[in-house]
Amino acid sequence: MKLTQFKVLSFDCYGTLIDWETGLWHALERLAKAANIGREDALEAFGALEAEQEHETPRLLYRDLLARVHAKLASRWRVPSNEAQDRAFGTSVGSWPAFADSPAALAYLKRHYKLVILSNVDHQNFAASNKRLGVTFDAVCTAEDISSYKPNPKNFDHLIARVRELGHDKADILHTAQSLYHDHVPAERIGLARCWINRRSDKGLGSGATKPVAQMPNVDFEFPTLAALAEAHRREIG
Repeated sequence: MKLTQFKVLSFDCYGTLIDWETGLWHALERLAKAANIGREDALEAFGALEAEQEHETPRLLYRDLLARVHAKLASRWRVPSNEAQDRAFGTSVGSWPAFADSPAALAYLKRHYKLVILSNVDHQNFAASNKRLGVTFDAVCTAEDISSYKPNPKNFDHLIARVRELGHDKADILHTAQSLYHDHVPAERIGLARCWINRRSDKGLGSGATKPVAQMPNVDFEFPTLAALAEAHRREIG
C-alpha cells in the first residue's frame, strides 16, 4: 500500500491538526489545580466524561456538550463552577493552538489530495480552528451536520457519502487521525484505509484526553506528525 494510491485525506481535527490536549489543559487548568489534579489525570478524566456525554446526548452541539462535561468535572472534583465558566470552556475550542507542523503540511498535501474534515465539533468552533490551519478544506463534516458523534459508524457513512459527491469512492479515502477510539476502531470496522498520526508517541503510556481502546486496531500507516506524513509522500513521488 502506498500513500500515492489515495485521492482523499479525511482528517479528524482535534488531536490530529489542532493540539487539543494543550488547549484542553489551558481551559481546565484552573479547575484541576483547585482540585490538586495533574495534567494527565485531568485529561484522562475529561476523555472518559466526554465519551460518555457524546453517547448520551448525540444531538447536543459540541460547545454545549463541553459545558456539561466541565460542570460534571467541577462536581466530581468538588470545585465551585458556574454556568459562565462552563460555557467558556465550551467555546474555548477556537483558542486551542494548531500543531506547529499542521499549516505547512496541509498546504503541501492540498496540492496532491482532496482534504476533508470529519470532526466531533460544531460549525462555530471549527470555523475558529480553521483560521489557524490556513487551508480551505474540500468538505467539512461535523457532528452538528450528522447529529451523532464518532465512533458512531453513522459519521463514517456520512463521510463516504460526502466524498462520493466530490467524485471519489471509498477506496480513494485515507482516514488520517490521532484518536484510536474515535477514529481508527470505527474506520477499521467500516473498511476505510487508516493513517495514524500518533501525536502521543513521545509521551509513553496512556491515551491522554481520548478514551482508551480495549484492543489496538490495525493501521495502514503510522507517523508521529503530519509533517512526517507529508515527507513520506514527497519521498514516494521522488
